[in-house]
Amino acid sequence: MSVIGKIRAVGFPGRVTEPTLDVLEVLIRSYVDGVEIHGWAVTKAIGRSGPTVYGVLDRLEDMSWISGRWDDAVVEGTPRRRLYQLTPDGFAATRSLLMERRPARQVSATATKVQRPWPVLDVARGATL
Repeated sequence: MSVIGKIRAVGFPGRVTEPTLDVLEVLIRSYVDGVEIHGWAVTKAIGRSGPTVYGVLDRLEDMSWISGRWDDAVVEGTPRRRLYQLTPDGFAATRSLLMERRPARQVSATATKVQRPWPVLDVARGATL
């Protein structure tokens, strides 16, 4: 994605907030599962407000930690969804950050699973597992 005026660097400038860490945990799980996730699913998974979650997603996309794209599927009566997934560099940075900031939830060095305190959303079916 080529956007004029956006910062394109891997690294987390400034303060890392709890909502940011919550969003990153959901994103790393979806990356490991090989699926893209939309913002509403992130919001529901972590119990944070839409403006908080979308603000974090915007910053992560500006930093190239995630890539976003508009969903091609159109469902009548629902807003168009933007799907997100960690980039490979974003995954590495997220894994390091979570291991540093949330060691009790441990992200494995081989990038398999993140232990999470929220239900897993099956985005494709809209169900909670």
